[in-house]
Amino acid sequence: MRSYLEGIVEELKRLKREGVQTVSVSEAALTKLRERAGILAGAEGAVSTKPGTRGASAGAAPAAGDTPAPAPEKLPELPQENSGSASPGPAKRRPHRQPAVAPIPSIPPEIELPEGEKRLRWEALREQVLNCPVCREHVRAGCKVVFGVGNLDATLFFVGEAPGAEEEKKGEPFVGPAGALLDRMIAAMGSSREEVYIGNIMNWRPETPSMSGNRPPTPEEMAFCLPYLRAQIEIVQPRILVALGATAVNGLLGPDPKRRMGKIRGQWHEFSGIPMMITYHPSYVLRYASNRVKRTVWEDLLLVMERAGIEISEKQRRFFLPSTR
Repeated sequence: MRSYLEGIVEELKRLKREGVQTVSVSEAALTKLRERAGILAGAEGAVSTKPGTRGASAGAAPAAGDTPAPAPEKLPELPQENSGSASPGPAKRRPHRQPAVAPIPSIPPEIELPEGEKRLRWEALREQVLNCPVCREHVRAGCKVVFGVGNLDATLFFVGEAPGAEEEKKGEPFVGPAGALLDRMIAAMGSSREEVYIGNIMNWRPETPSMSGNRPPTPEEMAFCLPYLRAQIEIVQPRILVALGATAVNGLLGPDPKRRMGKIRGQWHEFSGIPMMITYHPSYVLRYASNRVKRTVWEDLLLVMERAGIEISEKQRRFFLPSTR
């Protein structure tokens, strides 16, 4: 149960960083939560609480932020990803157990690349990342270090956050459901996965107490991996960077507790002298699958297309707008 609740807490924290102001929870989801905690609907005394405190209720899942988001239909289903790690037992408070994480060196890696063409330099960097002792130490058994992929002469360089379960199995960024959506987003821009470059802030999936669930990387983890991403950007030399989600933004611009995605998305920033557009992560779009959210992200991508000199049709400009019929 503890691991299950930790998954919910981490998800709410992630939504807060994305700028979500409120989260709706259906009665069915609350019922499932009670069942997971061993509480039968209508039973009394199944969970002891301190005087003056409230147990789980329909109003117990607010998430702070600056930009309201549409009511999520899929959000109650998310904790099911962690349900396999919940263990039965008495409903009592336990100290939070941090994942067993090997210490991250305070000194980031030094990147040494050979002179020559892009492919030679990229392959040398890839070998350095895949054989990085720190990266390999943090990879789960049977999984892989994840390195960027794509066109080394790409105009657009998409930056994600950290690998998920699918990515660490294949050793490639954005190959799960969020990756499939990113591919469709790129296709809607008139391009393809093979024509752009895709990289991540992190080279491994951050450890959690169980195999299920994800957590945002720590500032120390991102600081260690950033030189590897910076080297990829230096090799590709894209015209535009697209930062996908709050973690990517924090990794590129540095952590800022006051930063909210709802405030900064759709605006141009700069990283290493390269224009950078900030938008929501594809997983956010999957979670809030409304035309309003899709249109918000699409407007950010239209700005990218305009700056990159990519021709935009009238049909593309009207994607996800309300029908006039």
